[in-house]
Amino acid sequence: MRRAASKAHRLLQSQSFDSHQAVRCISGEPVRCTLFPGDGIGPEIAEATKQIFKVAGASVVWDEQAIGTQPDPRTNSMITRENLDSMLTNRVGLKGPMTTPIGKGFRSLNLTLRKELGLYANVRPCFSIPGYKTRYDDVNLVTIRENTEGEYSGLEHEVVKGVVESLKVITRVASTRVAEYAFKYAVDNQRRKVTAVHKANIMKMADGLFLRCCREVREKFPDIEYNEVIVDNACMQLVKNPAQFDVLVMPNLYGDIISDLCAGLIGGLGLTPSGNIGAGGLALMEAVHGTAPDIAGHNKANPTALLLSSVMMLRHLGQNEVAENIQNAVLTTIAEGKFRTGDLGGSATTSEFAQAIIDKL
Repeated sequence: MRRAASKAHRLLQSQSFDSHQAVRCISGEPVRCTLFPGDGIGPEIAEATKQIFKVAGASVVWDEQAIGTQPDPRTNSMITRENLDSMLTNRVGLKGPMTTPIGKGFRSLNLTLRKELGLYANVRPCFSIPGYKTRYDDVNLVTIRENTEGEYSGLEHEVVKGVVESLKVITRVASTRVAEYAFKYAVDNQRRKVTAVHKANIMKMADGLFLRCCREVREKFPDIEYNEVIVDNACMQLVKNPAQFDVLVMPNLYGDIISDLCAGLIGGLGLTPSGNIGAGGLALMEAVHGTAPDIAGHNKANPTALLLSSVMMLRHLGQNEVAENIQNAVLTTIAEGKFRTGDLGGSATTSEFAQAIIDKL
């Protein structure tokens, strides 16, 4: 168990972009962090996380932010200007799941946060949970997704009635930035290989530019192995043998799809941590699963994804000892199998699962 937890420990390390922030945490002064509890089961798993942070001794003060009930004309989203200002002031935050209508309505809440805050890299460590059996053993990889452009640029219009045009935008600046992050992440976390995922055989100009940027950045990191895989082949290879991959970097849409595919390899989004990284130490960690309205308010939700994301947040802040304690308590609780929530095959409530973690701190 300790060996397995140690492997997970390495995977959840998220590098800090702001040394002053880390120093402030290590010195003992509590850090003010934004908290978006979110919708559905979000408030329940956020409350469990707050309780665990308190017992674990995390040096964090929460600036809790409620999302608006009507679209804010300043953002064209339920995300308000005040929500954004909280993140810009605090620089670090944690987010529960949020609901966005499909095919209509206001701008995506998640997209608003990423675009307005410049959170250019989504980082998802994907590793086999010790003691929780799936079809795959020893999955140990990280997906790094460009977060601000591609098919998610939000540039759509109706050319004529019945014909909609959606623009995919790939820029040298954004592609180089996320490639540099991926290679630096590999170096900082003792990773051996970076794989660029693309569809440049079809999108020769757009994905071709992304690949050229990756190749240029690769020259700065001669000790890191580099290869390229077409996105459809990458999906097949991940299902056949995920162990062949280490760090994967890709444009926005491919990253959205492949990161969820990887979550499926280890048991689902309920076990998968995620972090969104911007410039100057800006970081918003999040649970990427849905709001699960069918069980909201029933004390049945699994807080693991939010807890492991909060571990990434603590490491970003330099609070490594507390992060490790929480992480080990979460992994041990799952491995023991006595207090698992329904999605993990157990019958424990959210409160019972959280208390089992607290008892191990």
